[in-house]
Amino acid sequence: MTDPVRTPTNTNLYARLEALPTNQVGEIISGQLHVHPRPAGPHALVASRLGADLEGPYGRGRGGPGGWWILDEPEVHFRRDQEVVVPDIGGWRVTRMPRIPRGHHFEVVPDWVCEVLSPSTAQGDRDDKMPLYARYGVAYVWLVDVRHRQLEVYRLDGKDWLRVGVFRGTGGVRVEPFAEVEIMLSDLWANGGA
Repeated sequence: MTDPVRTPTNTNLYARLEALPTNQVGEIISGQLHVHPRPAGPHALVASRLGADLEGPYGRGRGGPGGWWILDEPEVHFRRDQEVVVPDIGGWRVTRMPRIPRGHHFEVVPDWVCEVLSPSTAQGDRDDKMPLYARYGVAYVWLVDVRHRQLEVYRLDGKDWLRVGVFRGTGGVRVEPFAEVEIMLSDLWANGGA
């Protein structure tokens, strides 16, 4: 896979984003249109498994506290049509976003996002999206690095990221903001990684 394509700023970036082919994902970060391929199968599998692990206890309250929306690839508009990202998974507390929007624009800042790192997105996830998430007040970011078999967890502390921990191996972890339920890392590393 290639690095994201960055195109110059213009007044019609969102129209260009909407015109992308379905096999590409577009995001607008700091006035630049970033384009990268849709996630490969193993990448999508990791995101789906993690989302499923969280949806039951947090989205539906099955074996956990409930009270969250856990969604795959939401189109988050920090500033409508001007600052747009598509995290692999996003989570909102129901108390902050009582209803799911009817359209595909999510304009409430997520409480948590997860990015599955892949060769085409890892640098942008760290260098471009992490500062953006901090600027707009996303409380937690998880980075799943399948190649290195690790989960990095960050909590926003003022305007900076505080690394809560880096979890490696195949065992179970309980980590904020979802510490009530154990997540088996081995489930994420299955099928050869992203």
